[in-house]
Amino acid sequence: MADTVSKIREFIFENFLFDAEDDALQNDTSFLEQGIIDSTGVLELVDWLEDEFDIVVDDDELVPENLDSVNLLAAYIAKKTA
Repeated sequence: MADTVSKIREFIFENFLFDAEDDALQNDTSFLEQGIIDSTGVLELVDWLEDEFDIVVDDDELVPENLDSVNLLAAYIAKKTA
């Protein structure tokens, strides 16, 4: 799971936080509440998840409980790849 968390953090920093310091994002920080990812960003995130982890994100899974923080994403990926 640590590898998954690292991949997620790398993606978020490369695509949304750009020049921010590593400590600018805690693993339980809400992407939506903090304005890190908007609705267009969610689509980009889903595309990346599907490509990177070879999963399909169903429409009913596009909820904050699955996609709104590093920790939630890691748990969602673990569930989908189990």
